[in-house]
Amino acid sequence: MIETKILLVDDEEGFVTALAKRLSIRDMNVVSAFAGEEGLAKLNEEPDVDVVLLDVKMPGMDGIATLKEIKRAHPTTEVIMLTGHATVESAIEGMKLGAFDYLMKPCELDELVAKVEAATAKKRAHRAKILEAAGRELRLRRGV
Repeated sequence: MIETKILLVDDEEGFVTALAKRLSIRDMNVVSAFAGEEGLAKLNEEPDVDVVLLDVKMPGMDGIATLKEIKRAHPTTEVIMLTGHATVESAIEGMKLGAFDYLMKPCELDELVAKVEAATAKKRAHRAKILEAAGRELRLRRGV
């Protein structure tokens, strides 16, 4: 089984540290960032991230602005929005912008892990289809 790689972006350092430790115990590779801009920089450095866990409310670049940039630059990376201040409007906006799902903090770890696994499966299936289509196109060009 291929290890899931997660980028956790949240301005609450205690939350990030605790959640990263809990996910690591579940054989997930966690990269942490404490602001939207930092998260985008880390995603550019590590494009093999499967899932971004992204806080909605952060100072500076908030989660919605960060989500827009992630989906623009890394369209196959799945994003799960996390917030302690959920509103219906931000949930709807996040889903319209391509978020995989939206969870309230604190969420049950088992529920979060299940969402991460489902998002990872979706990303990997999408990438496989892209690679298959690219291979087909290459074979057609070569006349095979």
